[in-house]
Amino acid sequence: MAKVLMYATATCPYCMRAEALLMQRGVATIEKIRVDLQPEERQAMMQRTGRHTVPQIFINDRHLGGCDDLMALDAAGGLMPLLMADN
Repeated sequence: MAKVLMYATATCPYCMRAEALLMQRGVATIEKIRVDLQPEERQAMMQRTGRHTVPQIFINDRHLGGCDDLMALDAAGGLMPLLMADN
């Protein structure tokens, strides 16, 4: 299964929704970078993605975007092939 990384905060409902979808699709481990606990990581996230909101989701170092982007990718049938790819 692919490597999943998510920039998140503890109370973000979109982060929770994205994590729930990923787990429903079989992802056992999500590497989370908590930008609420590590403010310097928000700066790194913004430089890496050009965005300032969470979640920001990566699969095998490919930036997918936020929760809405993840949901749209799943609805279009594109999420599972990415998750099944080796990292």
